[in-house]
Amino acid sequence: MSPPPSGKKHSESGLARFFGSATSGVLELFIFHPVDTVAKRLMSNQARLFVPGQNFSVGFSALEKVVFKDAADASAFKKYRSLFPGLGFAAGYKVAQRVYKFGGQPFVNDFLNNHYKSYFSSAFGEKTGKTMMHATAGSLVGIGEIALLPLDVLKIKRQTNPEAFKGRGFLKIVSDEGMGLYRGAGWTAARNAPGSFALFGGSAVVKEHIFHLTDYNKATFFQNFCASIGGAVASITVAAPLDVVKTRIQNRNFENPESGVNIIKDLLKKEGIAGFFKGLTPKILVRVARVVERITRGQVGPKLIFSFTVAQQLIPIFHKSFEANGITKSVTV
Repeated sequence: MSPPPSGKKHSESGLARFFGSATSGVLELFIFHPVDTVAKRLMSNQARLFVPGQNFSVGFSALEKVVFKDAADASAFKKYRSLFPGLGFAAGYKVAQRVYKFGGQPFVNDFLNNHYKSYFSSAFGEKTGKTMMHATAGSLVGIGEIALLPLDVLKIKRQTNPEAFKGRGFLKIVSDEGMGLYRGAGWTAARNAPGSFALFGGSAVVKEHIFHLTDYNKATFFQNFCASIGGAVASITVAAPLDVVKTRIQNRNFENPESGVNIIKDLLKKEGIAGFFKGLTPKILVRVARVVERITRGQVGPKLIFSFTVAQQLIPIFHKSFEANGITKSVTV
């Protein structure tokens, strides 16, 4: 949700936020899951694909094996299909994540606006205070997102290390692993806090300081689109190093975990600083698409531009429909 204007305003209903966010999550999943799989596999790969002095064809062959795994030599259709592992886990995670993050951030932002607006205004000024509230609400919701970590862990393992399942089903894995599914929770929170702050804050900065909007909810499609791109790129770039660490913690076999500190040491030794930004290009493409998903409410973030835009368009539509049919009523905040 966009930061509220200085006066009272009507806020969309929780039901509209739920359906708008959930729909954007489902659409994002089916369109961008293959890109997400490519990014995760590139981040998990620890070998150099293109070695100086080596023929480029060898590098591209290695790249295909990393991206498509066992389907590297298969037909184009089978290669494409190989990019959809863990779709069930991904569906559960993505829809839950979008509903929680896109639907939850507006509630936190409303709470901060109602109870702590004077603190933000006195500390940062009226305009910057709105931006900081928006960003802080996103950061708080991002930290709480670790509650969904088990689904994210299972999704990533299916995308990058399917051998870890060894024929076990979802309930069997949950029973066997228990709290082990929250491995990397600290690193995830450390990534989400600045990432979500940059996502929502970056979007607000574009609307406030580039388009000079006083009511972010009245942004045009183009303004929301630009704000989403700004927030998404800022979020991905800020969170990229910790995202690589988180992914490598989560994609290891259940019986062979490794600490984040050891992963960082090994990464710096073998791959250098550039290793922290593996998969950044496909992630930015995906984020830019997600931005749209959050643009829906002025929330930018995580395959962003597409999903953010979809969410931005759908939440008001659902709200007007529900209100017209007497299902919900506008709430003044």
